[in-house]
Amino acid sequence: MAILRVNPTRMELTRLKKRLKTAQRGHKLLKDKQDELMKKFIELVKKNKELRENVEKELTQAFKDFLIARAVMSSEVLEEAIMYPTQRISLELGTKNIMSVNSPIFKLVKQSSEDNAATMYPYGFASTSGELDSAIFSLQGVVEKLIELAQVEKTCQLMANEIEKTRRRVNALEYVMIPQLVETVKYITMKLDENERGNRVRLMKVKDMVQGQ
Repeated sequence: MAILRVNPTRMELTRLKKRLKTAQRGHKLLKDKQDELMKKFIELVKKNKELRENVEKELTQAFKDFLIARAVMSSEVLEEAIMYPTQRISLELGTKNIMSVNSPIFKLVKQSSEDNAATMYPYGFASTSGELDSAIFSLQGVVEKLIELAQVEKTCQLMANEIEKTRRRVNALEYVMIPQLVETVKYITMKLDENERGNRVRLMKVKDMVQGQ
């Protein structure tokens, strides 16, 4: 391990010892942060898996209902039935901080027209099938889960990036900076001890010379 290029003085030794303590403290904090991020990341991955399975299951059922409705209804009647939706939806965006990760918050806002505020179905029931009702109902329920799934997946992605950045910083401290500082402190300490021994020997020689006169 290469040492840092510094002058082997007591002042430099004191400075490097303080720097070493700071690096060791920073390493511990980053390691704790990394462990906590991993814990939260694993929880989110499990939640993401569960949400995705539920969304895929509900979407599959909705598509099946649409196919059946299309089979029992004419294309013209089906298209006319869903041409004018009773609701408009918009998405409000926000963020929350999770361990230095700005996690997105997606909020679904529904706006119903006054005429159709009480129903989600944009058509009358006389000329449509029950399968179309089921498909509309299923899609209505799955939209919110889709938004939540997008939020969780994006948070997982951002958290994975933060974990990788933190891991690189932890490794840089653990395997590069801290060992360099430790070796440099040892080197300066050894040099100072050598200088002190040399000075002591010179003083003893001078003393002997003075006493010999």
